[in-house]
Amino acid sequence: MKAILVNNDRSLSWSDVPDPVIKPEEVLVKIEAAALNRADLMQREGDYPPPAGCPEWMGLEVAGTIVEIGDEAAKLSSYKLGDKVCALLGGGGYAEYVSVKYDMLMPIPKNCSMVEAAAIPEAFATAYLNLFIEGKIKEGNTLLMNAGASGLASVIIPMAKAFGVRVITTVLSDEIANSIKHLNADRVVVTTKEDISLVLKEELENGHGVDVAIDCLGGEIMGKCIHYLTHGARWIMIAALAGQKTEIDLKNIYVRNVRIVGSTLRSRTPEVKAEILASLVRDVYPKIEAGLVKPTIYKVLPITEAEAAHDILYRGENVGKVVLTVN
Repeated sequence: MKAILVNNDRSLSWSDVPDPVIKPEEVLVKIEAAALNRADLMQREGDYPPPAGCPEWMGLEVAGTIVEIGDEAAKLSSYKLGDKVCALLGGGGYAEYVSVKYDMLMPIPKNCSMVEAAAIPEAFATAYLNLFIEGKIKEGNTLLMNAGASGLASVIIPMAKAFGVRVITTVLSDEIANSIKHLNADRVVVTTKEDISLVLKEELENGHGVDVAIDCLGGEIMGKCIHYLTHGARWIMIAALAGQKTEIDLKNIYVRNVRIVGSTLRSRTPEVKAEILASLVRDVYPKIEAGLVKPTIYKVLPITEAEAAHDILYRGENVGKVVLTVN
């Protein structure tokens, strides 16, 4: 089969690789679509190696058709040959085929295309993990989701709204704010015009303090913002794209009982990931099938144009997910 490999100069090529051989508890999926994640860029640059036993090529979420089922997978699951599924992977999605343990699969929601389904596993699992498991968010809470135009925000904002959460998000310009109107955030802060820390102070004083923050930016502003949260709030760090260092008033942390949580989906055990996927199907799929939550697709490209797809993420121009299709 073919897969996207990273060359010595960090360029990408659609190259021949060995066919996957499934284990008894695995199925073989013929990939039809693979969604991009920022972790793919980190892996390409050598900063985010795949877990042991995973293929060396990138790709954390795919959609496709089951073409082979191991004996144990057949006994332990209800999946059959020909089923259309999406899958959460440790790696290996930029390819024609991938072997997947049966509990890393989900059915495709009734109203989703293959392209949309490919954008569900990683992003929706990350959203669920950080909103409900780490964030323990509840109806009536307020969420701060930084970087509102990111692929993850395009999932987290409508997911939070579907569960009755008030959402504040940040963007860099009025143009970007207009492009995410469909996500229906309650307050969109254009950070080139407003100081987000002062906005959070105002929200707190008006009785809408942030209960949960999901932050992929970090940097200096994180330390300023964390002063203006509700008592017992959770600030969840999932990346530090704006800088790895900040200054925090520690007294504010213990007086307000604020918790700073570091969180990545990729570092979770397979058992935890399987539980998250099962929870997604139980709790979130009804919201997807009711049209309350849906992946936002920014652009679809053939997998042979993976380099151009990565460039979209490098430039930060995407509002929503970029997806590669595999013929």
